Amino acid sequence: MKRMNKYSLIRTARGMGTVEVVIIIAILVALALAFRSALTGYAGSVMDYVFDEGKVIGQL
Repeated sequence: MKRMNKYSLIRTARGMGTVEVVIIIAILVALALAFRSALTGYAGSVMDYVFDEGKVIGQL
């Protein structure tokens, strides 16, 4: 079995998939932090509409 050091793992196809996933997760976290107030406001309004007013749950 071929031994790999930490830098050769990044250059292989298997290691590149891992790096890509980590970069995508980091970008999503950064976007969530940047738009945190807008996202929490939107989530709050959706929850109010669904649960408090009874328009959606009451019809079921």
